Amino acid sequence: MLNLVLYSDQIVPACAAIDLRLVEMMAARGAGNRIAYVASGPEPDRDFFLAGQAYYGRLGLELALFFDLDEPHSADDIAALFASDAIHLAGGHTGGFLERLKRSGMLGPLSDWARSGGILIGVSAGAILMAPTIATDALFIGERPEDIEDGAALDLTPFEFFPHLGDDDGYLPALLRYSLSTPRPILACNDGDGIVVSGGRIECFGNPLWIAAGAARPPTEPMLQGFMRIQMP
Repeated sequence: MLNLVLYSDQIVPACAAIDLRLVEMMAARGAGNRIAYVASGPEPDRDFFLAGQAYYGRLGLELALFFDLDEPHSADDIAALFASDAIHLAGGHTGGFLERLKRSGMLGPLSDWARSGGILIGVSAGAILMAPTIATDALFIGERPEDIEDGAALDLTPFEFFPHLGDDDGYLPALLRYSLSTPRPILACNDGDGIVVSGGRIECFGNPLWIAAGAARPPTEPMLQGFMRIQMP
């Protein structure tokens, strides 16, 4: 059963409800509080990792392992990654992150680990990667999602994800246009919003938009759970 936490961004205190849900999920698994951090790109000073340690530390969680996809890793290193109680996929350049996952051979194992019930946390780029494709990321680099042909990602969610919706007035019209050409709905979030997929359910935090077939609306509980029943009978 999937256990996914998708943040548009990790902002204090706007993400408090998502943070609480994450803590509850980890406690419910009865394991521990150790989170591994997978960097999206080079991080020689580990500034984002250290900020993450402080962020999770105030929740009583430990960001305990730094995993650089560009470095060679032993079997023991990889075992330690997947022995973590949760794995955090960092924000950054989504396309570069995806290429590093592919090049390191970690895309498939990470997807398998999540499908086996591991708690996977994604922030911005890390959250986009949980979808079948990173096509929505095209808007951040001045391209059209409709034109992305090589964006296959972790394929864990039956929807596509878009963070930072409020950063540009042009994002919503572009997503509405794209929604006419993709068979999947798009969940678009402002910073402070988030999505949790757990127990076969989608939970929305904040005010995300459900974008499909050229229209956008706030998702309702019956809509979300009806959608999940169709996707995961």
